[in-house]
Amino acid sequence: MKTCSGNCGHRDPLLCAVPPYMLEKVAEHGKTAKARRTALDSLQITNFFRSKRREIQRAFQAMGFASFAAGPGGTLSSQLERRVYDAQNTKDLPGRLVRSEGGPKSADPAVNEVYEGAGQTDSLFRDEYGRNSIDDHGLPIVQTVHFDRRYQNAFWDGAQMIYGDGDGKLFGSFTTDLDIIAHELTHGVTQNEAALVYSFQSGALNESFSDVFGSLVKQRAANEDAGQANWLIGDNVLIGKKYALRSMKAPGTAYVNHPVLGTDPQPASMAKYAELPAWEDQGGVHINSGIPNHAFYLAAIEIGGQAWKKAGVIWYRTLCDLLPADATFARCAQATIQAARNEFGGGSLEEKAVNRAWKTVGVL
Repeated sequence: MKTCSGNCGHRDPLLCAVPPYMLEKVAEHGKTAKARRTALDSLQITNFFRSKRREIQRAFQAMGFASFAAGPGGTLSSQLERRVYDAQNTKDLPGRLVRSEGGPKSADPAVNEVYEGAGQTDSLFRDEYGRNSIDDHGLPIVQTVHFDRRYQNAFWDGAQMIYGDGDGKLFGSFTTDLDIIAHELTHGVTQNEAALVYSFQSGALNESFSDVFGSLVKQRAANEDAGQANWLIGDNVLIGKKYALRSMKAPGTAYVNHPVLGTDPQPASMAKYAELPAWEDQGGVHINSGIPNHAFYLAAIEIGGQAWKKAGVIWYRTLCDLLPADATFARCAQATIQAARNEFGGGSLEEKAVNRAWKTVGVL
């Protein structure tokens, strides 16, 4: 089974909502030439921004993430600061500033959706876990909507969020799912904490932590406990009532017999772990993330109550304090058990639930 050390060279991919294998399916099996071309264009844009992200990461290393985020002459704040821009269906970034912190609502629903989504994400991390924005140093949350025409993705590029409108046939607007907004912003948190290497098991953990906190932001906004939540990621953006991008409750069932995408390939346990080469989904980061996703779901259900209160605390402390960049699933399992012990005591319900969850998915 392949894992990755810090020398694998996969620290700087583009962190997108829609996995590349889904867009590749559309590019190959889309029902029309236009659909296939749109998916191919989205993949090409992703590749372009992947190289741009490398430049951003080098700037972070040279200048420090917080100072870079503030911008020339800028300052960092202990209060939430949001800025929403409109690319006006071009590739020009960040675009035209259309809403700033405390400003009035826009006539554009997409602007308001990402503004409120960033606020809900910040509120979870700030109010529940004591975090000061994405980098814990007051990073302004910068987001751009209406990127390009029919762009089929949303992504964190290392400094800001960017959202496409989708093609309106397979994918809808990427601003409509709160969990997608929170998922992508959480990549920024991971970038500043464990900095999980984006390949093989550490990359799957990177994706999983984003799904975990994306789901928790959605659950908290709806005031749902673990048993009430649907545990789906992206159930609005993938058009069709019975489709979503991923399911944490039942990986492999988010979409079944989709006319273009086929069936969700995520495994729910190590028995079906996908052994993939590095060039295919970075070694399966979006596919194998189903395993730690399911472990979190099982732990949260057994602990009960509002999942962000206990299970979320355990996963947050793990991400911030206990994981190396090249963590494997087994290392993460042990770290979450340790975090549960630290937070709630040895032999506690929480520690036992986390332990059982990882055993159920076959990691321990």
